[in-house]
Order: sequence, then structure tokens, then C-alpha cells
Amino acid sequence: MLRHDQRTVDQLRAIRVQKGFTKTSLSSVLMEAGNTMVLCTASVEKSIPAWRKSKDPQQPVLGWVTAEYNMLPGSTSPRKQRDRSKVDGRTTEIQRLIGRSLRAVVDFEALGEHTITIDCDVLQADGGTRTASITGGFIALADAVQQIIAGRPEAFRRPVLTDTVAAISVGVVDGSPVLDLDYHEDSRAEVDMNVVMTGSGRFIEVQGTAEGAPFDQDTLNRMLDLARQGIASLTEIQKH
Repeated sequence: MLRHDQRTVDQLRAIRVQKGFTKTSLSSVLMEAGNTMVLCTASVEKSIPAWRKSKDPQQPVLGWVTAEYNMLPGSTSPRKQRDRSKVDGRTTEIQRLIGRSLRAVVDFEALGEHTITIDCDVLQADGGTRTASITGGFIALADAVQQIIAGRPEAFRRPVLTDTVAAISVGVVDGSPVLDLDYHEDSRAEVDMNVVMTGSGRFIEVQGTAEGAPFDQDTLNRMLDLARQGIASLTEIQKH
């Protein structure tokens, strides 16, 4: 089966990663998946939130990693309104997903007294913005951690990151499981699923919904197999 853009069912969109896209953040990555473009930046504070601090001086200091997500007004057509007063429910859910996904592979004791904020800003949306944010956000996080360690290598006795993280969408379109849906496919999919995994092949999160009729175990397994394959390819791209 060939899809509307001539990809096979198990083929990712063209993936492009441009590190150092901005110069004002400790690290930055322009993550592109087909026509979806997300700018992921990492900022570091030499402190941790008050709620994170232990009252017991004998306890180790645990660092923190958090994420924020937003779609710029021109990222979609028609124009998306800016979130000026409060963050909408979809945005809140996505940035929580990004944060959870990244924190799953962080050794907070090794990180120590640092807070790393990953900002994911969608410049252009054509499906898969949350999965591109996680995949690009991890690259920004890893680069930021490298720079923190380079500044004080003697203070880090073990790795801060325990694994890599990447995410991809899968779904059922015209009765067939497919990998990495763009907006054209996502808007008409019978099943829509986002999968977050470590580079070693362990699941962090699986979000799947039947948009109409329920789907069976075999379809679920086929989608998870596609996701595993796609994330393995993304992990290789993250290493470079």
C-alpha cells in the first residue's frame, strides 16, 4: 500500500535535525518531520523548585526537568490564537506528556541542583507535533546536560541520562496500520495512537484511541511493531 505522499506504511516522513538553531539558549534544536517544524530549546537554572527541596540535609539534592509546549499563531491555518490568559487543556496535556517522557530517563540525583526547562514551540504543524517535540526535546536535553557536565566534570560521578527517548505516531488509515501520520492522515484515521519509548525499547507511554469502531489485539500489535521500528530509526538519528 502506498499512501497519499507515496510513502510505504512503515516509512517515516523526512526527518531533519538542526542543532544550534538559536544562540541564546544553552542548547536548541529545530526538529522537522515532513512539514511539521518544532523548535526545542533548553534553559538551565542552578536551583530547584522549593517543593523539590528536602528538609533533611542528609538527603541528596534532586534536580528537575520540566517542559512547556506552544503552537505559534502562524503554525496553522486558520491562525491560532495566542494563549495570553491561560493555557488551554490540549496544550497542558501535551506539555505534561513531554515532561513525563523526558523525566523517565533522568537520574535526578546525578543531575543535582539544576532545573532544566525544555521549551517546544511549533513553527509549522502538519501532524505529530507532540511526538516531534519529545524526540527533538530529548536532543536539546542531552546537549544541555553535556554542557552542564563540561562545566564541572568533577561533580558528576555517573551519567545523568539513563537512556534516550523518542516518540512517534501510528494509526489505522483506510483499514491499514501506518507509521508517522501527517495531518491529512490523522484527520481521517480510524485509530490514532502516540507511542513514547526509550532507545533500549521500553515503553514510557502509549496513547491510543479508536475514532469510530473499536480495534482488535492484532491491530494493536501491528501498530506497536510499527512504532518500535520507527522509534529505532529516530534513536539512530538522535545519536548524530
